[in-house]
Amino acid sequence: MEDEIQQSDAPTPRMLSWARNSTIYRLERRMMTEKQLFDAITRKAKQKFEDISQAQLKALADSAVKFAYDQQALDDVAYAAVSTRSAVRGGKSKRIIAQKLSLKGVATDIVETALEHADDLFAAVIFARKRAFGPYRRGELDETRKAKELSAFARNGFSFEIGKKVFAMSLDEADEVLEARRAL
Repeated sequence: MEDEIQQSDAPTPRMLSWARNSTIYRLERRMMTEKQLFDAITRKAKQKFEDISQAQLKALADSAVKFAYDQQALDDVAYAAVSTRSAVRGGKSKRIIAQKLSLKGVATDIVETALEHADDLFAAVIFARKRAFGPYRRGELDETRKAKELSAFARNGFSFEIGKKVFAMSLDEADEVLEARRAL
């Protein structure tokens, strides 16, 4: 009787094969964190296999994660580093980056390490350029526009000091910040 219970808790060879193939497919398409892969395999296995138990789901997702680590296709440190660099170049603040990485299941110490070299001033200047704020403003500045711009910096995770600093920059100063960062 105990063997039957244990056997039903273990995924079938067909399930394990599906999990390996699904893992390969997902990781070929994009980088994922351990949590993202675990959640994706769990979600899809529920859809694919009608009578799958919770124990089988967990074992299946665990085997997929182990397989990905064995193939060296899963690395939360590399994921955090790549995501951080990309987000900074996209004008995202450290605060927003940390929040997104945490939501994706990246450990706090890994997030802190990835954010060590992130530059909020550089990201804020890029954000201003994308939104035509501060030195990149096209129209005249009035109180409504000023409040709108400073609020946008705050909503996007930049500190008030950084928002004010970028807001007060000239176009040449903003371009210097961008060029200094590109030179690194």
